[in-house]
Amino acid sequence: MAQTVPASGSETIRSLIPARIDRLNWSPLHTRIVMALGTAWVLDGLEITVASSLGPVLAEQETLGLSSTQVGLIATIYLLGEVFGALFFGRLSDALGRRNLFIVTLAVYLTGNALTALTWGNSAAALVFLYLTRFIAGAGIGGEYAAINSAIDEMMPAKYRGRVDIGVNGTYWGGAIIGTLGTYILLNNVELNWAWRIGFLLGPIIGLAIWGLRRHLPESPRWLVMHGREAEAEENIARIEQAAEASGQTLAPVDESKAIDIRPTEPHGYLSLLRVLFRVYPARATLGATLMITQSFLYNAIFFTYTLVLTTFYGVDEKAAPLYMVAFAIGNLIGPLTIGRLFDTIGRRKMISGTYLLSGLLLAITAFLFDAGALNATTQTIAWSVIFFFASAGASSAYLTVSEIFPLEIRAQAIAVFFAIAQCFGAIGPVFYGALIGEGEDPGRLFLGFLIGAAVMAVGGIVEAVIGIDAEGKSLEEVATPLSAVTTRPRATG
Repeated sequence: MAQTVPASGSETIRSLIPARIDRLNWSPLHTRIVMALGTAWVLDGLEITVASSLGPVLAEQETLGLSSTQVGLIATIYLLGEVFGALFFGRLSDALGRRNLFIVTLAVYLTGNALTALTWGNSAAALVFLYLTRFIAGAGIGGEYAAINSAIDEMMPAKYRGRVDIGVNGTYWGGAIIGTLGTYILLNNVELNWAWRIGFLLGPIIGLAIWGLRRHLPESPRWLVMHGREAEAEENIARIEQAAEASGQTLAPVDESKAIDIRPTEPHGYLSLLRVLFRVYPARATLGATLMITQSFLYNAIFFTYTLVLTTFYGVDEKAAPLYMVAFAIGNLIGPLTIGRLFDTIGRRKMISGTYLLSGLLLAITAFLFDAGALNATTQTIAWSVIFFFASAGASSAYLTVSEIFPLEIRAQAIAVFFAIAQCFGAIGPVFYGALIGEGEDPGRLFLGFLIGAAVMAVGGIVEAVIGIDAEGKSLEEVATPLSAVTTRPRATG
């Protein structure tokens, strides 16, 4: 059933592909898409946790004998790699396609991480090798964020897009759980010089397991048709529709009035992106930046100092700290998986602002309990788990927002830019909170820090309430008109 046909004018394509995608109900193919692509966040959560847990081990003489500064640089280099990868591969994803890039970025990650395990010492050459491999692994994961968020949004029916994106982003914490338990078991049962190497191979093992799934996924039909490749778009949408029909769905014809006219243009670069952001979508750019920065600041602040708080203020043994981290991660994982669907039913604006404001309020309450000495290690962990049950869904919705409120032609680049901005601001959190914690001599300073974190999240919630986009249940093309669309309707702005 060919429903992408030439419109008047030889360079214009009239397509029903967006409407055909949005009319679908859930099918096994959608499950495979989520399983194959959603592992990007599992891998990142695993990577951050493994590197954090193994950092002290790499300072031991029986492993690499690194200094504290050299260990700290491992995380910094990895985050720099993520920023570079997001920007570099985000540009390529918009120009060359989602499928090409989500295969390439996984290969880059697998290569970088596997090579990390081969680091042989702390000589200058060995350190260059170590940092280079961490940069490569980070670049692969950064590229995953841009390419995969785009692919998932473009291939999900509108009625499922919110819950799927939020749930997938939330699986970061599934990776954190795997990384925490994996390194805990390895460090307590395997010789250290082997344990850290195996730890860095946990991610590649998971990556290889889903490699085959990714290779058999279709390209985004939306991306294909927007780039003038209508024949390939038809082949890929046909695959998706056949999978739906094979699952028992009956697909009714799509009303011709839902067709969109496209005149494909040359790929857009970052200069084009900046023009679109500041001229066409200044309010949306402000919204995306605010949501990404506020959640990143709070998360990095709490996550990277979590163990320090437990050991410094509550006297938790360093070897037992990972078990508290598992409880914290479980709260973060359950939130997006259980309330994610409300972002599609109750709506984006209400749920995003609500989760930001509620998590900020709960953090403020916890700050007063902490200052009053009313908490211990267990109750502090329970409190944080409850707070981040909501904050995790809110943070995931920030990624959903920046991936759906900008036109398809620059979608991956927009995700990359806001991801990079968030990482840069988020990097302030651990340093700031680490200084507040100090040697634990003044709990009042951390109390003030918690209140600052609560205020930061409240800012995100207020901005969403005022200028948020009600994108629930709407086609991506309705939320943000493609730059290549030929239409007499006014382009969405703001």
